[in-house]
Amino acid sequence: MNREEAVLRELNLYPLWRLREGNGGAIGHPAAHQRHAGDIQSPAALESLSQSPLRGQRDTVASTAVQAVEIVEPKVETASNKSREQLISELNWPELKAMVRDCTACKLRAGCTQTVFGTGDEKADWLFVGEGPGADEDAQGEPFVGQAGKLLDNMLAAIKLKRGNNVYIANIVKCRPPGNRAPEADEIATCLPYLQRQIALIQPKIIVALGKTAATSLLGRDATLGSLRSKLHDYRGIPLIITYHPAYLLRSPMEKAKTWQDLCLAVETMQKA
Repeated sequence: MNREEAVLRELNLYPLWRLREGNGGAIGHPAAHQRHAGDIQSPAALESLSQSPLRGQRDTVASTAVQAVEIVEPKVETASNKSREQLISELNWPELKAMVRDCTACKLRAGCTQTVFGTGDEKADWLFVGEGPGADEDAQGEPFVGQAGKLLDNMLAAIKLKRGNNVYIANIVKCRPPGNRAPEADEIATCLPYLQRQIALIQPKIIVALGKTAATSLLGRDATLGSLRSKLHDYRGIPLIITYHPAYLLRSPMEKAKTWQDLCLAVETMQKA
């Protein structure tokens, strides 16, 4: 049964006509040689009915059938006509994790071992956001597990926090960029809705952006890290503090004092929350 036939049946307009062979269009028993609604609307079918005693009614009924077909197109919003960002914004934790795990939306996925979703307390007050997975993170599937991760753990301990305890850790992109390069703009744009949904689900009281990529991605504008740190920013109503990435601090240990200042600012901000 085609769609048009199904619609006409639902509206009690089917079968419209039935011709008995050799009877010049006379009406007979419904079980005999029915014409489909689609045939009635074709030129050939209309011509074959030209001698029917119901010719005067034919155009009215056929027109009604056409109108019925036209009005049964409900404009229902489905997954196919929602944007990708809309779909992601409606996911819960299990659905979001599954989508990230299976994501192939950008070229980064082809060059990494696995996606790195994030880790920690899913109702945490503190959210720390880095740039993207490195080699160790790509291998283990968890953010900040290499040398930079050890330094981050020390940074957390310095302000009396601990990984997984009222703390969530994530990255701007979920896949390791080749050679640990910075994520490109299109890669960030593709992956950022995942983090945005994580933030919406966690509802942290404060976000600490680690490094320029995290800072500018969350702020939606480009600027130097030096001009952004040591001050309070806002991400959709959530206080945002910006500091150096732990990987950078491993290369430039003299900047650790500035990072400590930024962490102190974060603690002060939380105390006022």
